[in-house]
Amino acid sequence: MRARFEALALLAGGGVADFALRITQVALPLVILRETGSVAATGLVGGAAGVPVLLSPWWARKARQWVDSGPRLAIVAMVSAMALALVPAAAALGLLTPEVLVAGGLLLGCGDALSTPGRSALLADTGDRWGEGKAVVLLTWQDGLRRIGMMIGPAIGALAVSTGLTNGLLWIEAAAVFAAGLLACSVRAERAPDGPAPPSIRASLAGRRDVLYGWIVRGTGCVTWFAFTLGLSIIGEERGRPGIYLAAGMTGYGVGSVIGTAISLAVVRRTKPVPLASVAWACMGLCWIGMGLSTTPAVVAVMGAVSGLTVVLGIAAISVVITRSSVGAERRALLSGQSVVVSAGSSAGMLAGGPIIAAAGAELTLVGAGVITTLVAVLVLVQCQTARHVRDRDHHVGRAA
Repeated sequence: MRARFEALALLAGGGVADFALRITQVALPLVILRETGSVAATGLVGGAAGVPVLLSPWWARKARQWVDSGPRLAIVAMVSAMALALVPAAAALGLLTPEVLVAGGLLLGCGDALSTPGRSALLADTGDRWGEGKAVVLLTWQDGLRRIGMMIGPAIGALAVSTGLTNGLLWIEAAAVFAAGLLACSVRAERAPDGPAPPSIRASLAGRRDVLYGWIVRGTGCVTWFAFTLGLSIIGEERGRPGIYLAAGMTGYGVGSVIGTAISLAVVRRTKPVPLASVAWACMGLCWIGMGLSTTPAVVAVMGAVSGLTVVLGIAAISVVITRSSVGAERRALLSGQSVVVSAGSSAGMLAGGPIIAAAGAELTLVGAGVITTLVAVLVLVQCQTARHVRDRDHHVGRAA
């Protein structure tokens, strides 16, 4: 019973924080664009946030093992909340500069590098105490709550922006992250016994080629994700309909994601994880190409829904591989590695996204991002199938000998 209560607290906290993120996702680039007048600056916060995450395999190796209880997760949430409050505070004072954006992003990245894998690891550990197979169920529904936020949040954000509420949304996100930390305070520690030094991400990845393949396709999708979020936001602003295109895309993505979450566990139990992940991100790339070639709210919403449905299946496939093949500190290291891939990839894309969109245009950027995402996914699928054939051949040769 206690494990169930703790799982609900973690899910609720994460859901609240992510819901606020989806609402403010519409407002943040607009606040930056209006305050600085620079399209290139719109990705500075996201880009800077990726630096601490990218470097976290070195500086956070011990720190991520420290986040092993709800109270410690709450402390990290306080740091993230302060980072999120920096942008609206600076904007209100007329002090929003590229330097402030970078500083806020770096502080936010430090919090994300610890809180994202920490929450997921705590949730998986709680699932293990709850019952067999519950870890992957809880991680899947954690992702499902994110998708519900994607479905509802952007529409609310667009409505709020249309009424002139922008800075206020950023304050709401900071408060929501702080509240999520408080909700986690009831979760007990999962202290590991004294022993060897915490495993590194690289060491935990050894012998898990399927995890590596999954990270490659997911990481590529994260790097090119800026074309979808930032690109649609810029398109709306340029066409005099701020927030509308991003709201359409994210709402469609959310609807597809919720459907995908409902069927994901049944699908991943019947398919091989790496081919499923490869097909999922290849479909997402094709959807982005469609958005770039025909950029209307209706097309964006439909393509967003299809991509959301397939990507959820890919994420669930990777989660299955991690939770079934690892426990304890090693699982925490792998979840941290996945956080590095996702956060650093997204931040790298955001950092380069503004200048790319400014130079090539949002529509062409969407097409290019879709081509790259699909191509990498297909190459990983081919490599996976080739490796599998080689292993099967060697196995048969060994038996024959």
